[in-house]
Amino acid sequence: MCPRARVLAALRVYAAGLALLLLQLLRRCRGGFARPAFCRQPDRVAVVTGGTDGIGYSTAKQLAGLGMRVVIAGNNSDRGREAVRGIQEETPNAHVEFLHCDLASMRCIRQFVQKFKSKGLPLHVLVNNAGVMMVPQRETEDGFEEHFGLNYLGHFLLTNLLLDSLRQAAAPGRGSRVVTVSSATHYVARLNLEDLQGSTCYSPHGAYAQSKLSLVLFSYHLQRLLDAEGSHVTANVVDPGVVDTNLYQHVFWGTRLVQRLLGWLIFKDLLRFRMLLVLLSIHSLDVTTERFESHSSNELPHRAPRFRVPQEPSSVPGGV
Repeated sequence: MCPRARVLAALRVYAAGLALLLLQLLRRCRGGFARPAFCRQPDRVAVVTGGTDGIGYSTAKQLAGLGMRVVIAGNNSDRGREAVRGIQEETPNAHVEFLHCDLASMRCIRQFVQKFKSKGLPLHVLVNNAGVMMVPQRETEDGFEEHFGLNYLGHFLLTNLLLDSLRQAAAPGRGSRVVTVSSATHYVARLNLEDLQGSTCYSPHGAYAQSKLSLVLFSYHLQRLLDAEGSHVTANVVDPGVVDTNLYQHVFWGTRLVQRLLGWLIFKDLLRFRMLLVLLSIHSLDVTTERFESHSSNELPHRAPRFRVPQEPSSVPGGV
């Protein structure tokens, strides 16, 4: 059953990707998208995970250009310093800095939060962008499967540890927000509560999709909790579509070939998705996860995710 399950997981992921590519091509043929105009955002602070390159770097640069103070969280100090230098060269007055944060280490996440809070800064925007995609089977420092441990549990812990800072900085009509990057693969994910580690049958495609579904469910539940307490913090989850980044090194070689030859035509460019992330990060209205998903969910119609429920409740792993 394991080889068959791996093949089916891969087929589901690539089918979702193909559907998105066709829809993106259709939208491009219809004229693309209108570039929005953004207001200045002085005296506001954002944390962007994975901000050293790709979507995260592009988003951090745009937010810094709008006057926000940006803290880039990443696990590579050299690339972090290069990112800060690059942003400051393009935007001389930018307030941007790098703090080390390895999302595959709960210890490192807690150290990052301590360092950030020691600066005495408010926090208005948390962009949960970092992640790995379809990597070989390996574990984080804490023994979690890497997709689940880094993509989901790392951001889960980071968000919860920074939630008090987001609450303190929020105000009516000028709320704080959590913006989490998911993936269209969550539509085809299978959440196996009996084996979240994938130890019995590991599929990189299935593990990646499961981690992205977990982020969607977490964002929806977080928004419900925030609504219940009357908070001015909002949680949004974003499906970026198929974006032309360097995240495809572990995917099927045919996909990499398509990206190299036709990425300029059918893949979304960084500008388009960056604009969406920035729009969600600075929007003055309290746009919640459910409203955003129902009105602006990217490429595919929403349907209820599928779960494999464990037979014994005691077998469900506890929280972080």
